Amino acid sequence: MKKQGYYTTGEFAEKAHVTLRTIRWYDSKNLLKPSAYTEGGARLYTDADLAKLQQILLFKYLGFSLDDIREMVMTGGDEEYLLGSLDIQKKLVQEKIEELNDVYQALDRTKDAIEKHHGKELNAMLNLIHITGADQSLKTQYLNSTNVAARIKLHSEYSVNQEGWFPWLYRMSDIQDGMNILEIGCGNGALWLENMNHIPPHVHITLSDISDGMLRDARNSINDERFSFSCFNAEKIPFEDESFDVVYANHMLFYCENIDLVVKECRRVLKKGGKLICSTYSKRHMKEITELVQEFDKDIVLSSDVLYERFGLDNGNNILNRYFDSVECIRYEDSIEISDSEPLINYIVSCHGNQNRILIDHYREFRDFVADKVKNGFHITKDAGIFIGIV
Repeated sequence: MKKQGYYTTGEFAEKAHVTLRTIRWYDSKNLLKPSAYTEGGARLYTDADLAKLQQILLFKYLGFSLDDIREMVMTGGDEEYLLGSLDIQKKLVQEKIEELNDVYQALDRTKDAIEKHHGKELNAMLNLIHITGADQSLKTQYLNSTNVAARIKLHSEYSVNQEGWFPWLYRMSDIQDGMNILEIGCGNGALWLENMNHIPPHVHITLSDISDGMLRDARNSINDERFSFSCFNAEKIPFEDESFDVVYANHMLFYCENIDLVVKECRRVLKKGGKLICSTYSKRHMKEITELVQEFDKDIVLSSDVLYERFGLDNGNNILNRYFDSVECIRYEDSIEISDSEPLINYIVSCHGNQNRILIDHYREFRDFVADKVKNGFHITKDAGIFIGIV
């Protein structure tokens, strides 16, 4: 007997305007498993599965491989995840439109160069190869955007400290009118978006990131003449000595291959009396999440690198003292209290470790495990803060 609120395979396929064969094939590929089964073993689907199917078909349309799609839609049926995912899918489609327009123009230039024998055929062809070989950037951008959104949501909606990280970070910075400011690793520009009403009228802020996709997100979100945007690796900052009053490095130094070189570059571009404001965390930060996932499977590692060992609250002072006249550490007092499992799960799958390879075939079991653990409330320690290095 069919359960209330569920669709049979035939009803589901008809509602989605796809074939029965498509539904069964996605099941066999572990892309879209049924939400339940009848007593006789027939597949049953829900509206949440329709949302997941929509994502699968869009990513297939955009040219992603099945392995890529499988990872990207692991949590796609969760209602909490859906709205944010749709926004990011819209960005992906816009990216694809812009990419196809670039390809069209490059094809036109290449054809023109060959027909008119301009002697630029090779350069035109190399440019065309570069553009058409960039498909993976869409997957990278999607994963980066969803990961950032998942982390921000967990902190912004479930943190005890109501001020919020970005307003606190801005308040600690003491930004004054007339300053020239640089942020390296700006991501989607969240620091400035959350503080736009407090930024003095006569400052100039350069936002930079190594990722074109993240920088494009920031540029699309911030339409303000006080801002400019630049894509570069922070190991070689393309500005003159003593150019800036403040340099921000918000939770990014521990990702740098050569931290000393990046810090040295930040010191170089700061004016006398200027400040490097860089944030990080300690080994206690979010420790309960690690304990939770390892209780489910002891082999799960949420980060392939122990980032706080590279640059953390316990050792950052030693690194910065090599380059700055004075260094102060200020901790952000906060914790997370949560009884809703979905934002926590989305945070977990956003991490940079091996969790998705382990969870992808056990996702529903893991979802039930987390829901049971947090239903009566779940405490998460936060131990983050900033270093302020003064030239």
